[in-house]
Amino acid sequence: MAGAMGGAGMLPQGVPGAQAYASPAHGTDPTDTSVPQTPPLEKYVDPLPRPMTAIPDSSLYPGADYYEITMRQGSWRFHRDLGPAKTWGYWATNPHHPRKPIGMGYLGPTISVNKDHPTVVKYRNHLPTTHLFQFVIDAIRNGDPQLTPIAPPPYTSHPPFPPNVNVWNVVHQHGGFTAPQSDGMPLQSFSPDGIHAESYSTLDPSRVKRNEAICGYTNHERSSMLWYHDHGMGMTSVNVYAGLAGLYLIRDPADERLGLPRGEFEVPLVLQDRTFHQDGSLAYTMTQREGEDTPVVNGKAYPFLAVEPRRYRLRILNASNERFWRLRFDVPRDVLLQPQLPFWLIGTDGGLRTPLPMLNFLIAPAERYDLIVDFSGLPMGTNVTVTNYNAPVHFPGGGGPEISEIMQFQVTKRLSGDADQTTPPKSLKLPTVAPIEPKPHTRRRQWILYQHKLFGTMTFNAVPFMEPSQDFIKAGSTEIWEYINPNHDAHPMHVHLVNFQVLNRQPMDAAGYQADYEKWLDGGRKPEDRPVLANYLTGPPIPPDPDEARSNKDTVKSYPETVTRIIIQEFTPPTATIASIPGSGAEFPATYVHHCHILEHEDDDLMRPWTIVRD
Repeated sequence: MAGAMGGAGMLPQGVPGAQAYASPAHGTDPTDTSVPQTPPLEKYVDPLPRPMTAIPDSSLYPGADYYEITMRQGSWRFHRDLGPAKTWGYWATNPHHPRKPIGMGYLGPTISVNKDHPTVVKYRNHLPTTHLFQFVIDAIRNGDPQLTPIAPPPYTSHPPFPPNVNVWNVVHQHGGFTAPQSDGMPLQSFSPDGIHAESYSTLDPSRVKRNEAICGYTNHERSSMLWYHDHGMGMTSVNVYAGLAGLYLIRDPADERLGLPRGEFEVPLVLQDRTFHQDGSLAYTMTQREGEDTPVVNGKAYPFLAVEPRRYRLRILNASNERFWRLRFDVPRDVLLQPQLPFWLIGTDGGLRTPLPMLNFLIAPAERYDLIVDFSGLPMGTNVTVTNYNAPVHFPGGGGPEISEIMQFQVTKRLSGDADQTTPPKSLKLPTVAPIEPKPHTRRRQWILYQHKLFGTMTFNAVPFMEPSQDFIKAGSTEIWEYINPNHDAHPMHVHLVNFQVLNRQPMDAAGYQADYEKWLDGGRKPEDRPVLANYLTGPPIPPDPDEARSNKDTVKSYPETVTRIIIQEFTPPTATIASIPGSGAEFPATYVHHCHILEHEDDDLMRPWTIVRD
């Protein structure tokens, strides 16, 4: 669903109360109404919502917290000036008030757990059997060449979902150290009326109905912000767009000694882009163009947050389908010597890291950034605007609608209690991430981002997702994965189960490699004739970006015309039993997936399984 049309938008340099407009695509008539555009919205009039936290039940599975989470259609108002929209969301059962589930109709409640204390979750599918964006499902089923995965020769194409399924879902704990049967991979999907994909699985099957599944999570990660989201086969993009995403926080009691902002001063920000019809309903336009035209944070368009003059911890998730964001914190020019408010990066996908002072950062879909922003030096009444710049859709050279302003922090609250007692960022003693050092014999595995023609199906190594795993990895081993990207777009690559480190990147002769790779495919894929990557490299290796260096990651930016190398220290799935549930630990062989986290690319086959074996 890459979108055949280029687009651009121009948003005025806003002030509180300014109007935001979605601009038409380049080369189109400004009066063209074929692509929906969000009506004018007044900025910074809606307060930032905060997702509620789910409440666990510790009585059902001894030694674990238990949740019941239901996927359900509801309604949500994205802006004061928009009518209510039909949306999908996750709702958590409240064990203290069963008739008052926890949720808001869009996204899902935050699940907050303690490190190494396991979690058991029953997911229940109460969504409609007709999709909120049924026109996309119909187009895929009818073989639309820009939406339907088409297998490269000599493989055979397979439909991504059965003819009697318009809605099915499965929940993936993104970033989790999870056994395969609880990982929430696409072929584990299940529908509201109980139709199962071929690899559907559940723990404790005597406790589930056909539209339910139970998963067990080890929570054996470092203190970090994971997230959970839909991973339904062939329709992840539209399911997440409808609202199926939520935060999953791993807490470590030892962090309380670090002096980080807590409570109301720790603010989660789920960043997305959406387009709205005139009546406020969601418009999905990525079959027509790249990206959407309006920023949405925690479910609100252009929200504001009133803050005190003190340090805040901002935990940012890019939950957009396609959009990269390059973010900074702009202040009025007469407030500081520079137009941006500095901040400190203290964590990424896999948890805390050495503090790094920054003025801006680029965040790809599925990445998380953990920041300390200090508002204490700003006069009361100062507005700090989160802005986005030089990040077109698709990144870095696409043509989707521009979004230049996102939300605002308004320094309007008096300092509560005593002075800010949190630790200044430059004095923080945070856990460090030791670099993983490759050895001469470390196995290298190549993943070519192959696309035969523009807007055509994308695959890894010219192999469809539905083909059985061809990559077998010895348990406990270390590997270097090379993402070879001869395309013009950057792709965020997510690997299930593991954390990794970015090793380096290297420029390449993309056109030459692509041409010779095509010849190799046409010649029958003989291993001895496969193009040798080293022959196409055009410069020395480039170190990881400062925000990536010595950070644990589960998603990496694979830049265009570049080889991106990551190193994974240990492929070891969790084999221990969770909460005494038989079959809850991993068994060998253990198969997982990796994929592009541009969700439209994932649905269009840029995804492959890989398997951990004992020998």
